[in-house]
Amino acid sequence: EVICHGIPDTTSVLKDGDIINIDVTVYYKGYHGDCSEMFMVGEVDDKGKDLLQVTYDCWVAAMNFCEPGRPYKDIGGVIEDHVTKHGYKTVRNFCGHGIGKIFHTNPNILHYRNNEPNGVMQVGHTFTIEPMICEGTDKVLFWPDKWTATTADGGRSAQFEHTLLMTEDGVVPLTGKLETSVVQPWEEEGGHYLGRTYELDAWGKPVN
Repeated sequence: EVICHGIPDTTSVLKDGDIINIDVTVYYKGYHGDCSEMFMVGEVDDKGKDLLQVTYDCWVAAMNFCEPGRPYKDIGGVIEDHVTKHGYKTVRNFCGHGIGKIFHTNPNILHYRNNEPNGVMQVGHTFTIEPMICEGTDKVLFWPDKWTATTADGGRSAQFEHTLLMTEDGVVPLTGKLETSVVQPWEEEGGHYLGRTYELDAWGKPVN
């Protein structure tokens, strides 16, 4: 039921059928990177697999929407419209963000339909898109550590994230995968996401 900020400890034991998110941050030569990926533990039920697929698809749709001159606020509508038609909800308590020499900076990337004046995408901007999608309520319960955020009803949640660079042709993930990375089931149709202007083979490599 963890939405984000879960801290591994000796009392949390993975069980067959769990889905988990691993969030990785990097600081390299003065710049930050932020990404996360979902993983399945053993045999996950069909509802869990559907949650993962819908979360991944809304994330890709949001990245494909991005191009210079478009308002950041419109990313949220792309995400919310996609997940609600599948019966899921998008968390409103957390957001994507600008990133670079500072880890969290403007603009805030809201993952739901909104009218916030968060600026316009321009070539050279770097930011994250990281929707958190829930199978039940989108209400958040914080644990006593004041850091771990879970669903209020104990339902499952899924999330994907990349650090993205805006180019003249759309966004390119700076935290993209390698050709040796395992293709997950939700990636099987399109391979690893490299940006909407790429034609990809099964491993996400650009086709010449």
